[in-house]
Amino acid sequence: MKLSRRKFLATTGAVSLAAPHVRAAGMGRPRVVVVGGGAGGATVARYLAKDSKGEIDVTLVEPSRQYYTCFFSNLYIGGFRTIESIGHSYGTLAAQYGINVVHDWAVGIDRDAKTVSLASGHALPYDRLVLSPGIDFIDGAVPGWDQTTQNAMPHAYKAGSQTELLKAQLEAMPEGGVFAMIAPPNPYRCPPGPYERVSMVAHMLKQTNPTAKILVVDPKPKFSKQGLFEEGWNTHYAGMVERIGPDFGGDKVSVNADDMTVDIDGDVQKVDVCNVIPAMKAGRICEMAGVTDGNWAPVTGHTMQSKIDENIHVLGDACSQGDMPKSGFSANSQAKVAAMAIRGALTDSRVFPAKFSNTCWSLISTDNGVKVGATYEATDEKIAKVDGFISATGEDAALRQTTYEESIGWYEGITTDMFG
Repeated sequence: MKLSRRKFLATTGAVSLAAPHVRAAGMGRPRVVVVGGGAGGATVARYLAKDSKGEIDVTLVEPSRQYYTCFFSNLYIGGFRTIESIGHSYGTLAAQYGINVVHDWAVGIDRDAKTVSLASGHALPYDRLVLSPGIDFIDGAVPGWDQTTQNAMPHAYKAGSQTELLKAQLEAMPEGGVFAMIAPPNPYRCPPGPYERVSMVAHMLKQTNPTAKILVVDPKPKFSKQGLFEEGWNTHYAGMVERIGPDFGGDKVSVNADDMTVDIDGDVQKVDVCNVIPAMKAGRICEMAGVTDGNWAPVTGHTMQSKIDENIHVLGDACSQGDMPKSGFSANSQAKVAAMAIRGALTDSRVFPAKFSNTCWSLISTDNGVKVGATYEATDEKIAKVDGFISATGEDAALRQTTYEESIGWYEGITTDMFG
């Protein structure tokens, strides 16, 4: 059954049909500052403002005025979406929900004073702080690449201008040229999944540059939905995609952006476009706050509170929580648990046991969608998987089309859940 926008919102309890009542700002209200306006941050800010009905002062700090979703950004590369269709503003959060949206960079956190410092020089006090900054890259993860070379070899793992750049480079590839992807090690943000990206690049090149080749250099011995992707590549893009795993040097790779070369365990290959996706860590503000274990921010699944500071909650890609993948769906699910826990702590409202869900859809070719997902519950140790599902190889075209249509309904639903 197609997951419509209405069904998604109903099943997630996402939107009240009545406009939320927002009281005028007053003295003495508890203050929540949210850093990061993606699937986790925008959702937790909206739910706190909506459900507290003005009892909590909510500030959302996000430098970008227009947010481009990582989910469906691969479909832009493949020609199935426009860049405008994955862009969203924060206007409704401010105008309808009374959230103080601050377009600035958070550059420091004083956990003793409970303040967030902004690049503008201002400081925001908080009673509870939510960090949902997404990912940054680990320095030196791919020798020869750093963020000074990202225009020559884009990562396109923060959607927007990098995604547009990668697509433009693909469109300019010479006939019969080579596109190389340096895939990330686990754990990594998904979407934009690297293997869906391979599929979308192949779909684009099959139409515009059918003799082009795709080289995937991968440090992992296996990856999520591998059988489904390899079935799709063999069916739709036969002979176009070659994957080199760790058995053949995929874990021993370096790049040279000046020469546009990729060195795979001593075998140097000239390429025309190179998408480097390095190893990842929590967004830098988590490190600055001192709530990481080195790369990720450990949290308790019951409330998404930091295990280092109980006044800080960490959501989405940045946190280390157990079995959930680093996806937009996961971040949105975690945001609702955090919002309920924060509202309970600050206003004595009822808090229910934490439950979570996730589905990750991927498009392989026209109307050929696949998915994997699970439900989860919080234990004292972690967020633990309860049960799961995955598309099967050999499914008929009608089912794959239904799966793709379901993902479209989900996209409409989750972006409404985030931005109102």
